[in-house]
Amino acid sequence: MNVADLVAIDVHTHAERNAGEPQDPVTEEVLAAAGAYFGGSPPQPTAQEVADYYRERRMAAVIFTVDDEAGMGRKRLGNAEVLAAAERNPDVLIPFASVDPHKGKLAVREAREWIERGARGFKFHPNTQAFWPNDRAFYPLYDVIAEAGLIALFHSGTTGIGAGMPGGGGVRLKYSNPMAVDDVAADFPGLNIILAHPSFPWQDEALAIAVHKPNVYIDLSGWAPKYFPPNLVRYTNTQLKHKMLFGSDYPLITPDRWLRDFEQLDIREEVRPLVLKENAARLLGL
Repeated sequence: MNVADLVAIDVHTHAERNAGEPQDPVTEEVLAAAGAYFGGSPPQPTAQEVADYYRERRMAAVIFTVDDEAGMGRKRLGNAEVLAAAERNPDVLIPFASVDPHKGKLAVREAREWIERGARGFKFHPNTQAFWPNDRAFYPLYDVIAEAGLIALFHSGTTGIGAGMPGGGGVRLKYSNPMAVDDVAADFPGLNIILAHPSFPWQDEALAIAVHKPNVYIDLSGWAPKYFPPNLVRYTNTQLKHKMLFGSDYPLITPDRWLRDFEQLDIREEVRPLVLKENAARLLGL
């Protein structure tokens, strides 16, 4: 990967289906609701299609799926397909894996296997996986990630998954209060952690954690920048300028849309390249 030639590094993108396989019906329902929440009907790209899309834009992408079989009752997409696509497209894809924490010892075993096969980090979604990140039952899983020197990315704040569905699709927002991840950051000081998304309604908590814990970063995905709260913009320009990361949440939000909005945001010129590429390149060891 030639970082110098990249326009940006998007640290938050999704593969939404496996090539040649029908979409899981629960996933179809969830994505339809998410599309209504975000506006429009976003595509459902394979990992290879994500690679092609980002290569056209001279961007790199951290890519993953979410294994939330226990919390959502939908069949997981393949980590194997994401890793294989990244191996074919090392110029644009940086693969993260996902394992359902509720699998216990099997989750730990799977994490080791995915690390051996090239995973650069792990994606967790406490809402859809229905778990408290600071539950010590899941600490052996974090041990494996920390020992490998990889990154744990946690969804934080509200989610479009289940929004508008009866009972929110059974998704409980409480699990993604970033204060639960603060415990993980304290107990695993060597584990680099990304809090994904502006953490509404807990934005100030997320900012406080990132200021307080050297190993915690924030990705700015899932929201169009024109909706960023003033405090998030303020900290991006000042104390957290080296810890804020560009993320789109593609395909739910395109990088094109995100970047257009970001150009209009009151961000200092010296801070823009940090957010768009330099912070991520340093964190990912590129």
